[in-house]
Amino acid sequence: MRLQQFIEKYDYEGSIVLLEGKRDVAENDRQKLTELGELLAANTKHILFRSGNAKGADLYFSTGVSRMNPKRLQVIVPYSGHRKKENAAYDTVSLDNIDLAQEPKIVYQSKKNKKTEKLIDKFVSGDKNRFTIKAAYIIRDTVKVIGSTETPPASFAIFYDDLQNPKSGGTGHTMNVCEINGVDYVDQGVWFEWMS
Repeated sequence: MRLQQFIEKYDYEGSIVLLEGKRDVAENDRQKLTELGELLAANTKHILFRSGNAKGADLYFSTGVSRMNPKRLQVIVPYSGHRKKENAAYDTVSLDNIDLAQEPKIVYQSKKNKKTEKLIDKFVSGDKNRFTIKAAYIIRDTVKVIGSTETPPASFAIFYDDLQNPKSGGTGHTMNVCEINGVDYVDQGVWFEWMS
């Protein structure tokens, strides 16, 4: 997919595109992530860009979007106040404001992550501590893709992945949720070409 094809297909009213990825970003790639955020925000009119407000890729992508138009940046956070100083988004959705007991699809798809499966039930039932907070991050990653009763789902996703160990960790979970729900995505193997 070329940049112009992406814009023609996804720049419509109500479109939501995820911009996210690994916390560890190669030093010589950091500027590319910020530049992509700027490029996309400058060359589209309607897309709302969504991120998870994490360190690394999320921050670099979000910095680029917010430089061009912070009103087109939304973050989904695992709890209120998450990395508040670094949050440049106009709209922040916190899991604290989502009644997860009324969102079985979110819970079910979050439990596909076997490392946190048991913690998710505890977290959803209200048991919140330093162990169960890990579940909040996976649930947040699920919500970024499928949305909630109050938050619409994503239309497309752009990732910065670890190409040596692809689809691992929270980024891998998010990619899997995209696949389960038919949300197309690209990683830097595609979008680096958009930068030239």
